[in-house]
Amino acid sequence: MYQNLVLAKNKLKKFQQISSYNHVFEPTIEVLKSEYHLKGKWKSEVFKNNNPIILELGCGKGEYSVALAEKYPQKNLIGVDIKGARIWKGATDSLTKNLINIAFLRVRIEWIEHCFDKNEIDEIWITFPDPQLKFRRSSKRLTHPNFLMKYNKILKKSGVIHLKTDNQFLHAYTLGILDGQSHSIEYSSNDIYSSEHLYEHLDIKTYYEQKYLEKGMPITYVKFRLNY
Repeated sequence: MYQNLVLAKNKLKKFQQISSYNHVFEPTIEVLKSEYHLKGKWKSEVFKNNNPIILELGCGKGEYSVALAEKYPQKNLIGVDIKGARIWKGATDSLTKNLINIAFLRVRIEWIEHCFDKNEIDEIWITFPDPQLKFRRSSKRLTHPNFLMKYNKILKKSGVIHLKTDNQFLHAYTLGILDGQSHSIEYSSNDIYSSEHLYEHLDIKTYYEQKYLEKGMPITYVKFRLNY
């Protein structure tokens, strides 16, 4: 009981902290249903530059977003997740590191097309999402056709999507969806760290990815473009 109370207080404290962060945005559903004021204006009003925007969907604690922001200072990163207590970690770390090319958006991914305008996003990362293995949950998979159509509404025609996961089922499922809908698969590997060629951005390893690797679990990757 005491431990649960401590956890609840810590979570509340994190919620309060991120609400004070200038680079964390928490639009309500009501706001998104009308017209979100940052839609189409992330470069001009948030980042104050014209650099490409990369989204990390389901960013969790924001480790990948922060690492990408450090690696590519000429690009703008936005980590997206509904869990405020998770976002707190990446948002706090980015402040500590004095990163000015990163923001966080607390929203359900189902509402992503209400947050960004057409052609506003250059690149999307989906890193270690919940594979939603039960059939009745298949529409919740972040590479389900319903989600791909949402991404298409905000992604530039030249934009790419990356899926990095430890789940072989989700990797195979995604390849099947992409092939069935005639999207362009640019690169695919069911074990990236055993491949001869490793893209430099794939060497970023989150805490949980390290755990997967220690257990001998292969990490999969696919890079693709949408052809709607």
